[in-house]
Amino acid sequence: MTCNVGKTDQMIRYTLAIAIAAAGLYFQSWWGLVALVPLLTGASLFCPIYKIFGLNTCSPKSVQ
Repeated sequence: MTCNVGKTDQMIRYTLAIAIAAAGLYFQSWWGLVALVPLLTGASLFCPIYKIFGLNTCSPKSVQ
């Protein structure tokens, strides 16, 4: 798996995961488990949906 989730995208995913988990806890709902999706895709820097649509928010690595 190659990186297709950039730093800004990763931070947005982490923020979204926290918000979804907090809402799940507040409403005492199992929907809070949905927070695992943005959390795992942010941590792994890979999003399968981005791959399907050919998207990539990773910045190219600099060559030294």
